[in-house]
Amino acid sequence: MKRSTERILTTHVGSLIRPPELQEFLRLKQAGKPYDQAGYDACLKRAVADVVRQQAAVGVDVISDGEFGKSISWSQYALERLSGFERRPIKPGSKNPFMRGVDREKFAEFYAELDAREQVATTTEAVCVGPISYTGQAELQRDIDNFKAALAGVKVEEAFLPVAAPASVIPDRKNEYYKSEEELIRAIGAAMRTEYKMIIDAGFVLQLDDARAAVTYDRMVPPKSFADYRNWLQLQVEVLNEAIAGLPVECIRYHVCWGSWPGPHASDVPLKDIVDLLLRMKVGALVIENANPRHEHEWRVWESAKLPEGRVLIPGVISHATNVVEHPELVAERIVRLAKLVGRENIIAGTDCGFAQGPFYRRVHPSIMWAKLEALAQGARLASKELWS
Repeated sequence: MKRSTERILTTHVGSLIRPPELQEFLRLKQAGKPYDQAGYDACLKRAVADVVRQQAAVGVDVISDGEFGKSISWSQYALERLSGFERRPIKPGSKNPFMRGVDREKFAEFYAELDAREQVATTTEAVCVGPISYTGQAELQRDIDNFKAALAGVKVEEAFLPVAAPASVIPDRKNEYYKSEEELIRAIGAAMRTEYKMIIDAGFVLQLDDARAAVTYDRMVPPKSFADYRNWLQLQVEVLNEAIAGLPVECIRYHVCWGSWPGPHASDVPLKDIVDLLLRMKVGALVIENANPRHEHEWRVWESAKLPEGRVLIPGVISHATNVVEHPELVAERIVRLAKLVGRENIIAGTDCGFAQGPFYRRVHPSIMWAKLEALAQGARLASKELWS
């Protein structure tokens, strides 16, 4: 993993807004309607090549494939790469597991309006009905091949592929096969190791996306206690470390956010209450949401929390969830204050989360996404001038 040895490098969380042509293929695919497979494959390859060039053009140093190869969301995509699960429609009248949490209870009127305006919750649930194993080698290899082809002739510092951490694989899943939830999550971690290893073996940095690590607090407390949540998170750390055991630490970065849905987030767990557990992840970098109004103050956590030797911090210094384009001088301020705490060489400037939650749901307009990434690069250049002056 590259470090900011001569200037502040830039990156983002991974998911970028898909072009309309690719979205149309994915609509047909999700609806179970016939589509031209060869046409889809060619479209996907073109789209990845285009998005790689665009990232390089706006000045992003460490880039992704935009997650364009995933035909469902950032976490549900694993349904197409793991055996043992089946999808079932959520029964009418039953409580939708995707529409719960303390934030939703506190701001019920807001969420009623949001749900009426946008479909932000899944209408099917995933049920584990058999042994879990990894079956997505061919699809992952396609993504790897497309990304490698797109990178040829494009000058960037590094490339990464984002995939789900065990805790975030098919969240809100139901278990009808394993004896316990712990047995289920350990089976998921063991199966996903295949995906993790393939990405690193292909020469890319592996990013483990884990919104559920923090979001589960909102879903669990109350009625359960904070201690119950901590125990749950400790298990997730253990499972993740087992899944990446023996893989090169310097090739792995771990992303945690607070779900980043367009809501108040008044019930988010504070970073200071979980940072010690996050630091137990045996990874080379932590990618942490840090630019939005609910979490920007948490840069001060690093006044007392110590980043381990050799670890990189990738803070969000621009938001993915507002159409306001951050001023480069503000971006530079956010970078500099953290660099002074953890060391300039240990900072890579990033985004809070992905600009697209999946193939269709975007958080800003595409033109604004690129303007934000350009502001990120401009802010990093300003910060570099100050830090290397």
